[in-house]
Amino acid sequence: MLLQYLILGILQGIFEWLPISSEGVVALFSSFLVNEAKPIDVALFLHFGTLLAVLVYFRKDWIELIQLKNPKLLKFLIVATIISLAIGYPLYQFVSDIAIGSSLLLIMGIGLLFTAYFNKKKRKFKIKFNNIAIVAGVLQGLAVIPGLSRSGATIFGLSLGKLSPDEILKISYMMSAPVVLAGAVYVGLKNPLVAAGWPALIASFAVGLLSLHALIRISRKINFAVFALVFGILCLIGAGISML
Repeated sequence: MLLQYLILGILQGIFEWLPISSEGVVALFSSFLVNEAKPIDVALFLHFGTLLAVLVYFRKDWIELIQLKNPKLLKFLIVATIISLAIGYPLYQFVSDIAIGSSLLLIMGIGLLFTAYFNKKKRKFKIKFNNIAIVAGVLQGLAVIPGLSRSGATIFGLSLGKLSPDEILKISYMMSAPVVLAGAVYVGLKNPLVAAGWPALIASFAVGLLSLHALIRISRKINFAVFALVFGILCLIGAGISML
């Protein structure tokens, strides 16, 4: 059983940052490897490991938020979190046993391709920062649906604003923290057997920290239009796999 959980933790650490739903991937594999809990519950619980990676990697930004030195970002995260939870919790009650996110992932893939195109053309129309919090919050809430990538959805939403590539990735990953924490605690309390997978949390944290560092470095070396193009293609691939 230890090996099975370690495999799930490694998968979570790799796919959390990519626009191929880590929740969908982990839920799929956990349906074969773990019998103690629903696949979606295992997937949501393992997000706690990558949450720790986000806290460690962006620790300076979190300290600034705690010290109230970045009220703009703090307000953004509060608004996005409230909207995400308001949408995500009711959805979870309906989709815990089904996977219907492939069509939505397809839409996000197409959206990211358009993002790449318009970014290359340097579009003039961009959504204001406060409104982006609402858009990103809605998309993150919808990402509770297995098959829909949270990172792909939020990166698409954030790219509609006036943010730099660094800011898009940082905010996309930081805004996951409050929602993931709420989800992991809820699932852990609802099904204590899920918590038996703590070795997977260590694996998802370690692998997640390394893969996050690698992805951020790559994003700084390439044009964001290219980055969005690659993520869009990955979304389409993920949607195609989900439909098989």
